[in-house]
Amino acid sequence: MAFKLTRFVLVLAAILSVGALAQTGSAAATPAPSVPTASGPLKIGIINMQQAILASNEGRKEFESLQKKFEPKQTELKTMNDEVEGLKKQLNTQGDKLNDESRTNLVKSIETKQKSLQRSLEDAQGDFQAQQNDILNRIGQKMMEVLDKYAKENGYTMILDVSNPQSPVLWAGSSSDVTKAIVDAYNTQSGVAAPATARPSASATKPGTVTKPVIATTPKAAGTTAPSSTPH
Repeated sequence: MAFKLTRFVLVLAAILSVGALAQTGSAAATPAPSVPTASGPLKIGIINMQQAILASNEGRKEFESLQKKFEPKQTELKTMNDEVEGLKKQLNTQGDKLNDESRTNLVKSIETKQKSLQRSLEDAQGDFQAQQNDILNRIGQKMMEVLDKYAKENGYTMILDVSNPQSPVLWAGSSSDVTKAIVDAYNTQSGVAAPATARPSASATKPGTVTKPVIATTPKAAGTTAPSSTPH
């Protein structure tokens, strides 16, 4: 298995260098204490935490519910947009036939309605994003406990989240991806039944991408944080 973990290698090298220097400096005074060594090679895994949350039974139900909640707002926005487009079409087809006052009034009406549409769209997107992030954080906290238990039971030294497209992980073998295993373990622990809709794959979608409604915005992986205390 090949990993290009530059940051991890640099940090590890720095730790080893400091440890060696400390031992050299104290060798003349007292014997250096024995330092435990790793019993085997490092076992490193990767997880797309964002996709794991979205693929879990609880996450799917939560996001389906959120999208359903915003359906009336989407309908409202579509109606507003259709009205603006209708006025624009009227201006394009009849503008040269209108007198100056009628044409000016039509232009002002388009501008006013377009600004109102833009404000409503931004407000809806902000509201949707806030509630979306709340779901990600809430489920993410619980999923971190499952990940912690899984990593310890399976001897992992480190598991890296590759949800963020800017992840420093450049390549990883498919056998190192624990996303599906964590989803399955989380579903078992949560006891939440799968929704009636077809289940999305936990690995079929590229990191950082989400199937979303018109007013939705892509969830931010940074919103998923580890619990303040590590469960045992």
